[in-house]
Amino acid sequence: MATLVLTTIGSVIGGPIGGAIGAVLGQAVDRDVIFKPKGREGPRLTELAVQTSSYGTPIQQVFGTMRIAGCVIWSTDLIESRSTAGGGKGQPSVTSYSYSASFAVALSGRPIQRVGRIWADGNLLRGAAGDFKVSTGFRLHLGGEDQEADPLIASAEGVALAPAHRGIAYAVFEGLQLADYGNRIPSLTFEVIADPAPVAAGAIAAAVSGGLIDGAAATLPLPGFAAYGNLRGVIETIGVATGGWFAPRGAGLAMRAGGDPERIIADAGFAAGVRGGARSVSAAAAIESVPRMVTLRHYDPARDYQAGVQRARRPGAGQTEQQIDMPAALDADSAKTMAEATLARAEAARVRRTVALGWDAIGIAPGARVAIEGQAGVWRVTGWSLEQMVLSLDCVRLAAAALPARASGGRVLPSPDSVAGTTIVHVFEIPPLDDGVLSAPRVMIAAAGTAPGWRRAALLHSLDGGARWSSAGATAAPATLGMLVSVPLAVPATLRDRRSRFEVELAHAGMVLTGANAGAIDASANLVLCGDELLQFGTAEQIGATRWRLSDLYRGRRGTEAAIGTQAVGDRVVLIERDTLITLDMPLAALGGEIRVLASGVGDVAGPGAARTVIAGISVLPPAPVGLRWRELGGGDAAIAWTRRSRAGWRWLDGVDAPLAEERELYRVTIGTGPSIDTSEPAHTLTAAERATGVSVSIRQIGSAGASAAAALFIPAWEA
Repeated sequence: MATLVLTTIGSVIGGPIGGAIGAVLGQAVDRDVIFKPKGREGPRLTELAVQTSSYGTPIQQVFGTMRIAGCVIWSTDLIESRSTAGGGKGQPSVTSYSYSASFAVALSGRPIQRVGRIWADGNLLRGAAGDFKVSTGFRLHLGGEDQEADPLIASAEGVALAPAHRGIAYAVFEGLQLADYGNRIPSLTFEVIADPAPVAAGAIAAAVSGGLIDGAAATLPLPGFAAYGNLRGVIETIGVATGGWFAPRGAGLAMRAGGDPERIIADAGFAAGVRGGARSVSAAAAIESVPRMVTLRHYDPARDYQAGVQRARRPGAGQTEQQIDMPAALDADSAKTMAEATLARAEAARVRRTVALGWDAIGIAPGARVAIEGQAGVWRVTGWSLEQMVLSLDCVRLAAAALPARASGGRVLPSPDSVAGTTIVHVFEIPPLDDGVLSAPRVMIAAAGTAPGWRRAALLHSLDGGARWSSAGATAAPATLGMLVSVPLAVPATLRDRRSRFEVELAHAGMVLTGANAGAIDASANLVLCGDELLQFGTAEQIGATRWRLSDLYRGRRGTEAAIGTQAVGDRVVLIERDTLITLDMPLAALGGEIRVLASGVGDVAGPGAARTVIAGISVLPPAPVGLRWRELGGGDAAIAWTRRSRAGWRWLDGVDAPLAEERELYRVTIGTGPSIDTSEPAHTLTAAERATGVSVSIRQIGSAGASAAAALFIPAWEA
């Protein structure tokens, strides 16, 4: 039998390993050529979709382009990092923990050319442009026989103990940040490009068999294929894909496929005088022996290589169904055509015929394609015997070539592939958004990217001009930010600004601004930092992909009226939303100093985003008094009065008085260039002598952390 012959040949050529391969191939000949079995179609698709890390796990050989899950072959323990923020006077510090891991994943048992997209837990980790969505180091070893050990593995395990994994393509992740994946190594799948174009099925069979199979006749192109599991299962699966079969050839096998007959034979079994009385036998199996439906599962490139299913059905009796797991990248039309062809071959194979020939036809071997005179179609020789100089050939009918089928792969919901771009970061000091009373200054950080795919960045800050840097954790959700293209008018903060119309350029087209009605404005909607002024806008009009025109303004919000009219083109614009800001509490000694911030995201290959600001104290100092006024008292004296404000009562809910929010009520009055005078009342009397000439009066409220900005009033000279 063929098994014995091929086992012997394999042992002669390749030793025990070659003998084992020969035995497997020989069994495949026995089964496929002579006693074709049913029900075993090779590996399950789930074996290629789930990442493993077990010893003894077979590694697929990738052909063409496939999405596959690898096998983790090396990893470190989780690496914990922590950062502490806050801890200013009266404020607790907050310690944040983050985790990363370094590991290697085997991808293919044969060399590859590159890796395209990478998915982690089903979401893109690496986009089509090669950009990573999460911070990580990445190296790819292509599987060459001369590749060296990865430097990270060598440093961790020792040069002498670090394998080079020659002949195996694998990827190494260094410091993959795990926050997005529940602080664990995610399940990864890779778009592996082993060959630049589709590969012929026969070439795959030849490669996985180590050249023992000649697959030149099987030219069906497969865009991608993963040879996984035992050799016999792989070869059978390729046979299903092509409708091919295998025949002995020299020391190996030849893969055959449908086509024109190689020889036309006449059935001598019906002719008188044939020795042995051999006659032809024709039989057709019942239709119930043919599957009623063939279901073919495959990977669909149009659906990010997710599993697709195509079915072929026949009318008539029978209940049998055949399911085929095809570990190949096929579009829906090709998969449907393959299923239809499989069903057609099963129907054609119902018809079998034994043909008697003279001994001179002994050169017709199993696997040959023949035409039988008087019979339609092409037949495949599945077996032969020679007795009393009569050659009997067992033949099965081949199906005609399947016509291309049309099919739908279903709705496509690909994982978003947005480029992160570079990081834009702003640091600024504004009054607390919750009307809280701080005892030490607080700065806020907002960040985003120049492209919609940006998610977060790691933060460092320095209070000593960059000599030392401390971790500030990571940024919050992406902010809506940009810069001024034109500036609003310089108008009083006490009036609703219906005159100003200014334009801003947002960082990318994925950012939007929306208008707000009076009720929403009263609830603090559409608060935006323009330069150093906080204002609110009621109307936002998009006039370009990233350009917006803002109008219907409320100016100088939360005590920032001093910044009205100070803006310039190019100044920052940041939409103030709580979930897009992180806060840093500074020591009280930082007042008057500068804070620098660096923000490093996955797209910042040219360096991190940077920002700086002076900590002027607007977050802890009382706002300047308002409502400055004066009146004549007679004799040249003048009474000056003002209204205090509070950093704890911006909304003035009761309409009566605002809370003091300071240790005591105290004001500092400066008249001209003279010395300052402190008073606990919001009033002061200016003498006739002090106003002999016109004089400027400045008033500051003294708070727990320092003095407010000055409110100024000019009082003209008294004329007797």
